[in-house]
Amino acid sequence: MTTKQHAWAVIMAGGSGTRFWPLSRKAHPKQLLPLAGSDASLLAETVRRIAPIIPPERVVVVTAEHLAEATRAALPNVPAENVLAEPVGRNTAPCVGWAAAHVKRRDADGIVAVLAADHHIGDEPGFLTILERALGAAEHGELVTLGIKPTRPETGYGYLEVGEELGPGVYRARRFVEKPNRARAEQFLTSGSFLWNSGMFFFRASSVLDAIRIHLPGLGAALDRFDDAAKQGREQDVVRAEYATLPSISIDHGVMEKEDRVVVVPGDFGWSDVGSWLTAWELASKGAQNNAVAPGGSSDDVVLVDAAGSYVRAPQGKVVALIGVRDLVVVDTEDALLVVPRDRAQDVRAVVDALKARKREDKL
Repeated sequence: MTTKQHAWAVIMAGGSGTRFWPLSRKAHPKQLLPLAGSDASLLAETVRRIAPIIPPERVVVVTAEHLAEATRAALPNVPAENVLAEPVGRNTAPCVGWAAAHVKRRDADGIVAVLAADHHIGDEPGFLTILERALGAAEHGELVTLGIKPTRPETGYGYLEVGEELGPGVYRARRFVEKPNRARAEQFLTSGSFLWNSGMFFFRASSVLDAIRIHLPGLGAALDRFDDAAKQGREQDVVRAEYATLPSISIDHGVMEKEDRVVVVPGDFGWSDVGSWLTAWELASKGAQNNAVAPGGSSDDVVLVDAAGSYVRAPQGKVVALIGVRDLVVVDTEDALLVVPRDRAQDVRAVVDALKARKREDKL
């Protein structure tokens, strides 16, 4: 079997992106937005990036039912039937399991690369090299995770401890570690034997389905029912009826952490999870005084007087002026305005929570 001929991608694209309010909304969340210094959406960039190895016809996207139409429109080269619509979010184990079952029906030898829709990769040739290595490592039945070489003592990510080398660039994964405090994160960085858990996984579709049946038997039984319904042309009806009853658990906690055949492929290719407006500023092209004007707006419409280190995003034709300020994020839309210190960009979710409490669904 040639791995590349049986390589499939499963892209998880059901998130709400609340930290990117007010641009990210329920009907048009962050994966459908250009937030990484380009005019293309994060989702479209994900599909484009992997095309040299996995063509669009072998890309399966799992998204929320209310986002299915917009997702298909954003990916004209991905077949419409490759977009799977979840009636309700149940974390990543059901998402990955359903997509793997879909792949296995179409390709019994399918090897799946599970990717997020909202990551940014700085070194794309380097990423493709690691992608091929991880797919090859999964060919013989191992469950593979991709670990990122840490560049700082990050407390917002989970980690992997790396064990013995099994082959060129492939290692035993000793254990998954939850998000650490600052002191432990510094120890992890110094030790050199810990990697960030990227949330990217690789495995034969059949292998992960076998693992789900062992560790999450209720989910495994439901996936078998989805398969039976697919043979009768009734899959979406059964999914709608049963999906809310599936366990809400991540593929990490539900399967990967319980398996004894997990291996890790380390990578260092300019990875970012694009988690907040701070990341958008970091990835954007900077002008004078380290200011960034987001794609889609016009630098002629942004007036900066004695301002530095700020990120500005506004509708075309709307003038936004900053005077005597430092390190701000200013995001203006037709019906909402956000102003936040750059180092508090993670707190934007609190605005969404406050709007929910006020029942302002029109602004979400």
